[in-house]
Amino acid sequence: MKTTVTEVDPADLEVDENSDQETPDGDEETQQRIFGPRVKLTVEVDQETFDEAIEQAFRKIAQDVRVPGFRKGKAPRPVLESHIGTEYARAQALEDAIPGYYADAVRAEAVDVIAAPDLSLTSGEEDGPVAFEAVVETRPTISVDGYADLNVEVPKPTPSDEEVQEQLDVQRRQSAELVDVERAASSGDQVSIDIQGTVDGEALPGLTADDYLYSVGSGGIVEEVDEQLEGAQAGDELNFSANHPVQDEVTIDFTIKVHGVKEEVLPELTDEWVEENTEHETVEELKSETIQRMTMMRIFQANAAMRENTATALAELVEDSIPDSMVNGEMSEQLQQLAMRLQGQGMNLETWMQMTGQDPESFTQELREAAERSAKVDLALRAIAANENIEVDDDDIEEEFERMAEQFQTSVNDLRHQIEEQGDGLGPIQAEIGKRKALEWLVAEVNLVDEEGNTVDRSEMELPDLTESDSDEAADSATVDEEEAQTEDEQEQDEEK
Repeated sequence: MKTTVTEVDPADLEVDENSDQETPDGDEETQQRIFGPRVKLTVEVDQETFDEAIEQAFRKIAQDVRVPGFRKGKAPRPVLESHIGTEYARAQALEDAIPGYYADAVRAEAVDVIAAPDLSLTSGEEDGPVAFEAVVETRPTISVDGYADLNVEVPKPTPSDEEVQEQLDVQRRQSAELVDVERAASSGDQVSIDIQGTVDGEALPGLTADDYLYSVGSGGIVEEVDEQLEGAQAGDELNFSANHPVQDEVTIDFTIKVHGVKEEVLPELTDEWVEENTEHETVEELKSETIQRMTMMRIFQANAAMRENTATALAELVEDSIPDSMVNGEMSEQLQQLAMRLQGQGMNLETWMQMTGQDPESFTQELREAAERSAKVDLALRAIAANENIEVDDDDIEEEFERMAEQFQTSVNDLRHQIEEQGDGLGPIQAEIGKRKALEWLVAEVNLVDEEGNTVDRSEMELPDLTESDSDEAADSATVDEEEAQTEDEQEQDEEK
């Protein structure tokens, strides 16, 4: 098989370049499509090679054609030819073999394809050697400036005195006393209430209770409940309406009677209290352990944010237009990942959108913007790898195979054989490793600043020497916080996370 690759002049595809497609919201407006550079693969398949495809086609046809005197699938090729001729088998061979020939050509020529090809048969439809052309869109190469001087924001790795005190108060609150007070309720107070929430006169399950103790400012019901209760006193009766937290078109009517206001009184932070209520003996020991635990968690969070925010800042440097094929591919992948996460929670995408009040139009737009950012990061990291001569060696590939083999619970040899024989070869794997190494290089080069714009010393990002259990506990806490933050961020992006 012989393959020739030539660049395609966009002027030769003028109709395609200027074709319109619907905008994400599906309205009457149109936008010009954005393409990556395209090449034409001219593939010539010799007669001997294609004869093998015809032989395979006859074997396939034999499974469906019943010939008198032969069991199904056992009729030899000469007998089949006498019954059905050769035209049908040749057409079947062309249909089955050309996609494989195309894939072999792409792999042999290392063409970085980002969209399905436009295939056209140029010879061999009726007899003789086969030849076809494939016009295919490829990944563009871009230039990125200013990536070595990026300022990347990360959470401050060390907790402030106020944050430490807040954590200590959380522990003190477990031993807090509720004291009746004769004043108006304020945020943080507990109020004893009778509450009833109705829609069109019918009580809502879960929103009707007597002598219910509610924390003002907690946001446990809807925002309007906290707004009404702040400033209320014992004996007050509140009547108001609020939108349903999920279904915007539904209005909930609330009736709340306030029985009393209770103030939370924290115990004094003394050595005696610490010894009785914690695993420590003194206030100083408790503070030290709290600072250490918070510092560990903040460092884990800061390191995770460093990589994520570096990628985001890098995407903002990309000025080139991103091909629609890349964006659409990223959208499809992100949508699939979301669907898999929801499936794990026993939901589908439609149910989730109904429960969260998602607007399909806004959701699609946010998904597209996130996909475009991901595509920009992909192209920018490839550019950095090329600019900085970041190489992928055999050891890198071997480590990647070992990681993937463990992930897919197979052997390295089986995985390697499957990728080399059935996949796109080592090209995509090398590209992914190169991008990862480029990001690691960039993360080490950027300037780190905290939320206030102050420079963060990289030594503050290093974990202190702790026991394995302490490190695991901090990592688990950071992971939970990161996952919660990611979920909230995704929801905010979808809702506009």
